[in-house]
Amino acid sequence: VQLQASGGGLVQAGDSLRLSCAASGRISNYHMGWFRQAPGKEREFVATIHRSDGSTYYADSVKGRFIISRANTKNTVYLQMSSLKTEDTAVYYCAASSNVQYSSGRDSLYKFWGQGTQVTVSS
Repeated sequence: VQLQASGGGLVQAGDSLRLSCAASGRISNYHMGWFRQAPGKEREFVATIHRSDGSTYYADSVKGRFIISRANTKNTVYLQMSSLKTEDTAVYYCAASSNVQYSSGRDSLYKFWGQGTQVTVSS
C-alpha cells in the first residue's frame, strides 16, 4: 500500500491543524500510525490506531492535544492536532503496520511509510 501524507503547514503556537494520510490500497488490514522527526532528532512515535476496533495510543507529549482517527471506507487516516507548540515542529509521517505489537510505537514494526509533511509551529 502506498501512503500520501498532506495537510502540513506553518501555524502559530496554540493553533490547530489536521493532517491526512491517503492510501492507494485498503487500509482496513493495517494498524495505522503517525510519527514525526524534528531537525537533528530521531524519528519518534506520535499516535497509532487499531485497524478495526478504533483503539488508539499516543505519545505522552501529545496526549490530550492530538487525536488520531481513520475512515477505512475512504482509506484515509487523520491526525487532528490542537494546542500546537513550537516543539511539535517536525516532518510528520504516516505508516502502516500489520504487527500485533504495533501499539508499542516502534517504527521498525511499520512496513509502509508515506513521504512526510512538514509542520512548523512558530511562537
